[in-house]
Amino acid sequence: MGRRSRTKVKDLAYIAGFLDGDGSVMIQLKNRRKNPRGWRIMFTICFYQDSRHEKPLFWMRKILGIGYISRRKDGITELRINGYDTTRKILNSLEPYLRFKKQQVGILLKILTIIGDKNFVEVSKARRLRIADLIYRSRQLTYQSGWKKFSKSQSELRTILGFD
Repeated sequence: MGRRSRTKVKDLAYIAGFLDGDGSVMIQLKNRRKNPRGWRIMFTICFYQDSRHEKPLFWMRKILGIGYISRRKDGITELRINGYDTTRKILNSLEPYLRFKKQQVGILLKILTIIGDKNFVEVSKARRLRIADLIYRSRQLTYQSGWKKFSKSQSELRTILGFD
């Protein structure tokens, strides 16, 4: 293994550790009035850091080659990465080095595999139902300061996705 490969592995391991401690992986159902369903599914990887110590976020964005950085009013800076293909690629590269978010990332990768390169509405009803159950499982594993409207119960999630 060359020096460049070792550096890449160390960088990915560091970023995975940062995600384990100060990051989150999210599946969100976003309201979209213009969308016939009224919502869309969105995948996000987010890294958080006190704005006084935000430099590592810029470094991670450079290493990963994608994402946008924003400073919140509460003194926290975020690096956010969105999108099916992007999150799939990054999570696959970080997954071997994760410790604490391994289950959540595994669930997101399962959902992304089920969706594949299709639009969510092109996925069979049985597979969409599996996705709904996986989203609920992911939410159970994730610390949340307050449950959002779309995640209160498994039956509500299924209703939103058009199954009940």
